[in-house]
Amino acid sequence: MTGSWARPGARHTRDFEDMAGWLVKRMSKAGVATLLRTTWHTIDTLVRRLVAEHLDTERLDGIYRIGVDEIAYRKGRKFLTVVTDHDSGRVVHIAEGRTSAALAGFYAQLGPQRCHRIQAVSMDMTSIYREPTREHLPDAAICYDPFHVIKWAGDSLEVAHKSLPRPTTAITVTGLNAAQTWRKVRATLRAAAENLDDTGHAIINQLRTRHRKLWRAWQLKEHLRNLYRTVTPPEAADYLKSWITAAKRSRLTGFIALARRIARNFDGIINAVIHQLSNSLTEGLNAGIRLIQARAHGYADLTNLTEMIHLCHGGICTPLPTTTH
Repeated sequence: MTGSWARPGARHTRDFEDMAGWLVKRMSKAGVATLLRTTWHTIDTLVRRLVAEHLDTERLDGIYRIGVDEIAYRKGRKFLTVVTDHDSGRVVHIAEGRTSAALAGFYAQLGPQRCHRIQAVSMDMTSIYREPTREHLPDAAICYDPFHVIKWAGDSLEVAHKSLPRPTTAITVTGLNAAQTWRKVRATLRAAAENLDDTGHAIINQLRTRHRKLWRAWQLKEHLRNLYRTVTPPEAADYLKSWITAAKRSRLTGFIALARRIARNFDGIINAVIHQLSNSLTEGLNAGIRLIQARAHGYADLTNLTEMIHLCHGGICTPLPTTTH
């Protein structure tokens, strides 16, 4: 079958393929095959052709800001390296493994000219993705994911909560005994300041007068969060330098270590503020991939899984034949 009503080399009409493509984004291949009265292999071949048409090098034109992250797809530390386009929200590359080579392969596919156009890359702090990025994209700004920075602050706060002695003048919360109150204090310390209820604010006020060091730890955590919430990009570098100085002078072991860690990653943290980038887009794909796997009760063939990720999250258009414009 050839012509406008069928794709070159296809054994089914465009309408049939578009219908199947729309359905397979929402159902298992077996379910689509049953509904359309065909075979699983027919639907699998159709998906492979739709994805193959999409995965041409032209789709990589016009990419300027990307995010790189690993996503676990199977137990036993089995990972995929996933590259997303921050501006379109689409997946542009998937490779097996959590390695430098997995990302270097994408940069090789981009080529020197398109690599030169990349302005910023968001990632976590490991060297796995940092080193190939520096090699292939020397002019791009590396932006460290804010989530990891705030997680470090939460971990340092947890260290302070566990290591510091409880106040001799007990923190009081109406209706709770001493043990329950201390657990409530822990939950309050970890909560974002803007989410505290009246009880939370009362606890923070008591800590300020009765447990100064623990209150200081909470304050340092919140001030670091403000780097991403209220500080403008031109002010970011000076603000973070002041925070590092305050953390080093706090006499809180966890925050002194955190200040040194942040100082080592200073440029990447500031770049994230300047470019307003995080890996939340890539992290959000985890839920989408889990859904893809759940619909099929798992994938024995990794190729089938990556094709479905491209189909569902790569910007492949599969309109219903009955859709009118």
